[in-house]
Amino acid sequence: MKGFVSSRLHPLLTLVLLVGLMVGGLCIATFLIAVLASSIYGIGLLEMGNVTSRPDSHPDGWALLMLSQGLTLFIGFAGSALVLAWMQGYRWTEYFAPRRPTRTEWLLLAGLLVIVSLPAMSSLIEWNAKMHFPPFMQGFETWARQLEDKAEAMTKSLTQFNTVTRLLVALLVIAIVPAISEELVFRGVVQRNLVQWTGSHHVGIWLSAAIFSAIHFQFFGFIPRLALGVIFGYLYAWSGNILVPMAAHFTQNAFQLVLLYLVQQRALTTDAFNPDSTESLPWPLVLLSALLSAGILYYLYQKMAPATEPTEAHTIASTGIAVRTADAPVPHERHTLSGRGIEVDDDKSAS
Repeated sequence: MKGFVSSRLHPLLTLVLLVGLMVGGLCIATFLIAVLASSIYGIGLLEMGNVTSRPDSHPDGWALLMLSQGLTLFIGFAGSALVLAWMQGYRWTEYFAPRRPTRTEWLLLAGLLVIVSLPAMSSLIEWNAKMHFPPFMQGFETWARQLEDKAEAMTKSLTQFNTVTRLLVALLVIAIVPAISEELVFRGVVQRNLVQWTGSHHVGIWLSAAIFSAIHFQFFGFIPRLALGVIFGYLYAWSGNILVPMAAHFTQNAFQLVLLYLVQQRALTTDAFNPDSTESLPWPLVLLSALLSAGILYYLYQKMAPATEPTEAHTIASTGIAVRTADAPVPHERHTLSGRGIEVDDDKSAS
């Protein structure tokens, strides 16, 4: 399929196009949210902002907030990534899973990796949450703390699960939709183009992970989210299939939601399993988590990373074993065994 935007567009221009598509998608999502809020919940456009910022003040506030979150991510993020691939003439499987089909083992291990890494992540969470900026950045720290408090209040409003139905809706909106939408954008498009632009998988992975973390505007959770973004990035680079980081991303969000639900239902009474806690787990558990996570990552790398292409060709000749490197010039003669013996075909004479 031939797209009406060149597939050879410069990576930075492709990212600019992505931003434009995301802005358009967010406008469409906002319009749909306004229409649905009015028709389903009777909430007008002027009232909608107050309800979404303070969902506890309205009986349908939680439902509207979930609707808003889900449509914003799915249309503004996933939609823009899919449209971009289509505009450049790619099939979606070709663009987001270019190497090969994935294995169920990889998906399960990606999810297990995230769960096993949680104790190690707790040390990063505590360090990042308690960090302080130098005096000349005091204004930024105050602003960042205010954003953090707002995000925490919003998260608490979204994650009040007094029924199983609410938990299931949250798993859809907070686990499934972000795993699909954010991975399509940050790994599928942003990482892909940053790797092309920089010529380095490592630089592209770390840059896209930094953008992924920064766009959440939670700077006192920047480092743990950066680490997660790096893990997702390498899983995508090694596997060549967007489903693998999606599985890890979904597990990260879903596992936290289930733990939170169990804490709220008093099925878990220890703070060690409280996902809202910013305290690090005991260091032996952190160390064991780090070692197990490294082992799973190494195993996945060995299984998923594509084999390097040979750089030399070894041929048995009359003089012994001839070695030809990939960058060696192509010979002008071809030797063919026929009924009359060995015939020599010179490319220059043939032309």
